[in-house]
Amino acid sequence: MSWKDDQKWELDWHGNCANSFWEETKQIVYARKMGLSATMIEGKYPSYDLQNKSVIDIGGGAYSMLLKCVNFNKAIVVDPCDYPQWTVDRYKETKIQVIKNTGEDYKTEEIHDEAWLYNCLQHTIDPEQIIKNMQSYSRIIRVFEWVDNGISIGHPHDLKEGLLNEWFGGEGKVEQINESGCHGKVYYGVFKGDHYEKNK
Repeated sequence: MSWKDDQKWELDWHGNCANSFWEETKQIVYARKMGLSATMIEGKYPSYDLQNKSVIDIGGGAYSMLLKCVNFNKAIVVDPCDYPQWTVDRYKETKIQVIKNTGEDYKTEEIHDEAWLYNCLQHTIDPEQIIKNMQSYSRIIRVFEWVDNGISIGHPHDLKEGLLNEWFGGEGKVEQINESGCHGKVYYGVFKGDHYEKNK
């Protein structure tokens, strides 16, 4: 199965992106495991206060968790898929920059306070390269990924705890979960990027 086939499967699965309830419900679990605290802000839940940080979401797709965030200095979504134009327009309306690129190819000299990675690496060409790139432009990396999930169309990688620990240069937490649509074995944690500042 080729990368092109995997991308077609991904786009077909998301369709017109209108009914994203299930995916966004799962994101509440992702965020909590990634160390983000959800609050109610002006009647909107979940909301995440980024406290003037710069955050880049790799593989954020059509409904990045950044759409639930307030008080960011800069917010960027990097994703290679051709999602419907209305999803791009929504990002623009909320001052989130969209860059159509793969995590493997995206490189920048701009340093971000945080880089986010959730339910992404199974779908990629080279997970290790993505992590190396993210480390090069971030202070910390927040992660939630499925492991021991097998290989299937749209999911060319079966991620393993040992390899992820090696690539991130630290030890993530691994557990079996079953809540809010999240079923399976997950790997999560917060890792240092190349620009980590202890007291920041």
